[in-house]
Amino acid sequence: MLDMQQVKYGGQVKALSLTTIAFTACFAVWTIFAIIGVQIKQDLGLTETQFSLLVGMPILTGSLIRLFLGIWADQYGGRPILLVVMISSAICTWLLVYADTYPLLLLTALGVGISGGSFVVGISYLSKWYSKEQQGTALGIYGMGNIGSAVTKFVAPFVMVAYGWHMVAQVWAVALFVVAILYWVLTKDEPELVERRKAGSKPKTIATALAPLKKLQVWRFSLYYFFVFGAFVALALWLPRYYVGAYGLDIKVAGMLAAIFSVAGSAFRAVGGYLSDRYGARKVMYVTFIVCVACCFILSYPATNYTVHGIKGDITFSMELGLVPFTIIVFVLGLFMSFGKAAVYKHIPVYYPDNVGSVAGIVGLIGGLGGFFLPLCFGILNDLTNIWTSCFMLLFVLVAIALAWMHAAIRLMEKQQYPELQGPKFLPELDVALVIHKN
Repeated sequence: MLDMQQVKYGGQVKALSLTTIAFTACFAVWTIFAIIGVQIKQDLGLTETQFSLLVGMPILTGSLIRLFLGIWADQYGGRPILLVVMISSAICTWLLVYADTYPLLLLTALGVGISGGSFVVGISYLSKWYSKEQQGTALGIYGMGNIGSAVTKFVAPFVMVAYGWHMVAQVWAVALFVVAILYWVLTKDEPELVERRKAGSKPKTIATALAPLKKLQVWRFSLYYFFVFGAFVALALWLPRYYVGAYGLDIKVAGMLAAIFSVAGSAFRAVGGYLSDRYGARKVMYVTFIVCVACCFILSYPATNYTVHGIKGDITFSMELGLVPFTIIVFVLGLFMSFGKAAVYKHIPVYYPDNVGSVAGIVGLIGGLGGFFLPLCFGILNDLTNIWTSCFMLLFVLVAIALAWMHAAIRLMEKQQYPELQGPKFLPELDVALVIHKN
């Protein structure tokens, strides 16, 4: 087994920094439709549901391929797999300029989504560079690559307004291709893979890699990630459209404000990793879900007019969340989502050190599917309810379920580990009664 003390610090820093840059570029491409999709919607006269489907297509691909990419990264190393992911996605992004119909755009968007599979490849690669005590912080720093979404929202609107959305696709494609080449030239294979090659060991079989997926715990982690990551991606894609529709902003201002959420949900992920290393991932998850429940509840309340029948006549007043408080609460929501994302992936190398790629793959797959299905649900809810805040109503229900399941699972584990907790907790008189009854 590889002794992590033999791994040089300089090699760790180089692997972490370059992989984070690569993931940032991939994420910027993965969320490109959050901006160019707004212009495409106007050009083609798409409905809310059609727009949501277009925005979600890259998320679908990037989610479904994560499991297999994670397994292949464990088997053959993260570097070659990540190179293939970036180059293939760059090519598909360039081909967007030749898609002149809605069906062709949907098809090409699937290819763009390959970039979303980069996350689990990087997780598998980097987890083999660091010890368990350092993995939370390291993977949290790597997860900051989510800020690529903010890069797209900050820069793409200005490029699109000046030169059109075709130029955005071309610039993003070239940038990703250049990053892919530099990544391959400047990085090295993970130490565990090098040792395995020296020993002549064969990579694990797919059946062995998939064995942990039989455990319910893996699927519970997946639900957590469905919210903290899937909802993050969904809102990163949806918020520009939300600001334009709900507050009447132009795309440049909407993109800048939406980028604030993306920054909050990305730049502080390293803090979440540090807190998970220091205080435990479970505590971080509790705080994350409680705060997110409160934020989603406030955000879900629609603008409402009230009429109170007073003594001397009717009293009317209205309740509405203004632009500034909305942006602040969304920032807080994104901040704690970033903590939660780091905490979820802190669990995986600890519980499944030999199957990081496959477990990270299925968790990332389910989380990524949230990024696909939730925007689609947002559009459908808008069409059905005609209420802008309906998207946050859905997120409130989702995070409340996740919190309840997590608490129930933790209480069950505690009772199994400490049988004395199974008795009455707040009524000691009942403990005496139970003893008497047993005698």
